[in-house]
Amino acid sequence: MVRRVLGDAMRSLNVSESCIADMLLAVSEACSNAVRHGGPANRYEVSAAIGYGRCDVRVADNGGGLPSMPLRFPPPDTENGRGLLIMRSVVDEISFGITPGRGTTVHLRKQLAWEDEADTRSRQLAAV
Repeated sequence: MVRRVLGDAMRSLNVSESCIADMLLAVSEACSNAVRHGGPANRYEVSAAIGYGRCDVRVADNGGGLPSMPLRFPPPDTENGRGLLIMRSVVDEISFGITPGRGTTVHLRKQLAWEDEADTRSRQLAAV
């Protein structure tokens, strides 16, 4: 549901599809981590704001807290451990609020690109 609501909101503002795809990927990873590590009830909260040319999303859980940020991707045969690195690669800023024993909040921020900009650039290149 988070993907649909956020994606629809961004599309209604004419945000570029590649920018939307990046943000939805990061949000999906953050939500997946919240379910996986967010405590016994698997409950988490998502808040989003779009304004000033950027999208800010916070995903908060009630788990034990994030132990550390991985520095590189895990080996190819490892099933888990890529989510934080994927998020970092598709958003402009990622930060964590960690309260040991009380949860983690992941804050994702991305500058928005607009469909009109992509259309204008495409028309300019086609005219050359």
